[in-house]
Amino acid sequence: MYQQFNEQFAAATRQFADTAAQVNRLALDNAEAVFGLQIAAIEDRVNATFAFFGEAAEARDADAFKTLWPKGVQIARENLERVVSTGQEAFGRTLKANEAIAELAKSQIETAAKATQANVEKAAKAATKATAPAAK
Repeated sequence: MYQQFNEQFAAATRQFADTAAQVNRLALDNAEAVFGLQIAAIEDRVNATFAFFGEAAEARDADAFKTLWPKGVQIARENLERVVSTGQEAFGRTLKANEAIAELAKSQIETAAKATQANVEKAAKAATKATAPAAK
């Protein structure tokens, strides 16, 4: 009797460990992708900003500064746009990863419910068989 409980417990533990490993893999893959997105965006914007600062450092007269003003505004606008788009993309990726994790959890709950239902039916049949000869 104890052997059956031990086997069921070991099977459930293995299933939980496998699921936890899958969830961790999904979460780490998502974190890696989001981190890569953010690093790429930062690198791109830092390069553009430093290029603008290089041009600004070379400006010597008022006319050069007049031409720099629209470029500075353009760089600031592009920086803001990139921050927003990167944030939206990171949010979308995280949402997809969370949906995949939720799907894993749902399948595990359904599997556990089916196994439990099968065990209940098996125990009910065994109890019926055990009480049937005693009733005669």
